[in-house]
Amino acid sequence: METLKMIFVIFQLIICIALICIIILQTGKNSGLSALSGKADTYLSRNKSKSRDARLALATKWFAGGFVVLTVVLNLI
Repeated sequence: METLKMIFVIFQLIICIALICIIILQTGKNSGLSALSGKADTYLSRNKSKSRDARLALATKWFAGGFVVLTVVLNLI
């Protein structure tokens, strides 16, 4: 039982470090004063579903979900 718990702890540490790196790689969402003038809606901002930021946001959701599930499992062990 202790080896299983140790494996889960190591896996949680890896997920934690990956989650921190993914969040740091994302760009900021606030566009500053350019949002007031309407210039924030450019061609590149309309196609965000295929961009790197969209993939990082999706990865953040998956890693965060895995982190939460793993934390609950570790609490139950």
